[in-house]
Amino acid sequence: MFKRNDPADTGEAKIRRGKGIAFRFSLWILASTTVIFGLVFGYYYALSRGLIVANIEQYAGQLALGTAGRIDRILGATEKIPENLSLFIDESTSRDKLVLQVRKILERNPDIYGSAVAFEPYAWDPRIRHFSPYLHREKGGIVSTLIPYDYFSWDWYRGPKKLNHPIWTEPYFDEGAGNIVMSTYSVPFYRDVDGEKKFTGIVTVDISLEWLQHIVSNIKIGKTGYAFLISQQGTFVTHPNPGWIMNETISNMAETRKDPLLRKIGAEMTAGRSGFMQTESLMNGRSCWLAYTPLSSNGWSLGLVFPQDELMADVSRHYRQALFLGAVGLIFLCGVIVWIARGITRPLRALTDSAEMMAEGNLDVPISAGRSKDEVGRLAGSFSVMQSSLKAYIQDLTEATAAKERIESELKVAHDIQMGILPRIFPPFPERTDLDIFAMLKPAREVGGDLYDFFFMDEHHLCFTVGDVSGKGVPASLLMAVTKILIKAKATQGLTSEAILARVNEDLSLDNPSMMFVTLFLGILDVRTGEVIYCNGGHNSPYVIRADGRISQLESTGSMALGVVGDFAYRSKAVTLQKDDRLFLYTDGVTEANDAQYGLFSEDRLEKTLAGLRDKPLKELITGTLESIEAFAQETPQADDITMMVVQYYG
Repeated sequence: MFKRNDPADTGEAKIRRGKGIAFRFSLWILASTTVIFGLVFGYYYALSRGLIVANIEQYAGQLALGTAGRIDRILGATEKIPENLSLFIDESTSRDKLVLQVRKILERNPDIYGSAVAFEPYAWDPRIRHFSPYLHREKGGIVSTLIPYDYFSWDWYRGPKKLNHPIWTEPYFDEGAGNIVMSTYSVPFYRDVDGEKKFTGIVTVDISLEWLQHIVSNIKIGKTGYAFLISQQGTFVTHPNPGWIMNETISNMAETRKDPLLRKIGAEMTAGRSGFMQTESLMNGRSCWLAYTPLSSNGWSLGLVFPQDELMADVSRHYRQALFLGAVGLIFLCGVIVWIARGITRPLRALTDSAEMMAEGNLDVPISAGRSKDEVGRLAGSFSVMQSSLKAYIQDLTEATAAKERIESELKVAHDIQMGILPRIFPPFPERTDLDIFAMLKPAREVGGDLYDFFFMDEHHLCFTVGDVSGKGVPASLLMAVTKILIKAKATQGLTSEAILARVNEDLSLDNPSMMFVTLFLGILDVRTGEVIYCNGGHNSPYVIRADGRISQLESTGSMALGVVGDFAYRSKAVTLQKDDRLFLYTDGVTEANDAQYGLFSEDRLEKTLAGLRDKPLKELITGTLESIEAFAQETPQADDITMMVVQYYG
């Protein structure tokens, strides 16, 4: 007894099976899924990162403005004190009264470290060159003294005297008086001498940098984030590194580190600008975001440092988890795909064997339809139907009438399909009040090669097109359908008009042995402005019908038909539609319609027809033009497809 050698059990059959449908099905689905997952994962990672950075920037700006506002409020209130005091100093003010007023200032304003009233030489007493009582805080309370040095050349005295208005000084060490690092707000005061105001001296209040350091250091930004203040000259007023305070400037550090970005940041901050940018931390060199804003009171600038690794740590961890789960899902999906593919290909192999036997002429081979009702089961049923049809076809091969009827039926179906893929509901956008469209296509045969389409690329941009495929009949209709699909696929990617035609031209030029081509006009209307960016690929130039009755053809873009040269560079031009202007598009079946004497309808007749119908509604304009063409042709059969579209812009 001999056992039949089943090819499915041989190594060759296993190799063929491995490279068959199941293998390719599994490979391509898994590869496509991996690519899609990678793209989606990358896109959402970038999107989430961008949103987080935007939120950080918003929070940083609010925190910077809030802190700066708090300091400005305190400094602003501080400025009022010496300004008010300067108004009450006159010749009758005694020394004790003056000291008492300054003491009350310190008692009522705990944010002020010290205050002084400094007089011009001999202004207080003709026998005394300099007189300036100064009160400041110490551990034991408020201490009163006279400034022991010749203060007339100091910035806090000389600056407001020269400028004739109050100023904040750069931070300095007040040796001999307060003996601390401080900044002084100086206000000049005057006396009336012979009816004129004469400069008499300066009223000051001092703030300690330790007080500012306390306010700024209370700003908490993660574990390693911090805040700092720099003066108008770029000197560090407060900083987590105490060695930099009053000893370093941001510009010097930029030059030392040869850091152009830090140099730019220093220039922005000392110029009193606000900003947010990515840089490296001066403390540890790690990547961070820096937000900065000026103090309106004294021109200093506040900086906030946000550590990038801390703020993005949770996001990175979540995306690593998502990546791991995605990988596990892909592995599971691979197993499911292989299982499904094998289940599909098993009955397909049986159908393949039956088909091979049918190809050898055995039309009586049994075909099992199986129990499944999916596509494979339907395919098996189709094979059975095809088997019976083949028998009937062979028997009725000589019946030409049946074949002709079948062809005519197919052409009718093709006609219905072709008309079905074109927009036929008008008005197409009844909810819109800014535009209206009407179009029609009348094929010369059962199926034709003309096409038109219109759709919104987004909320504000309407893409509309009219084209004409070379040739007639079924080949032209197929190319027309392909072209329409390609246009919509490219346009929904947000491309420009010339880019859409270039992409469609590339696709049509590939594997085009019949050398068929398409003339195409495509425009993109911005419904907000009325501007139409258009590109004309060898098509008839549309007409602009202005609201005032003027009719003119659009300027040509000098581009050739699609499907001829694969790398042709298309160009676009623009025209702006005003309120109630119309754009009339058509194919050469309109102007080349002929009468019994082979005369053409021509562009001149078309322009006259449009002029007579310019005030009609869109539908009547189209139907009226078609009636003019039919009246001209009379009984002459239509030689070419006729397509017309009109777009009216209401503004």
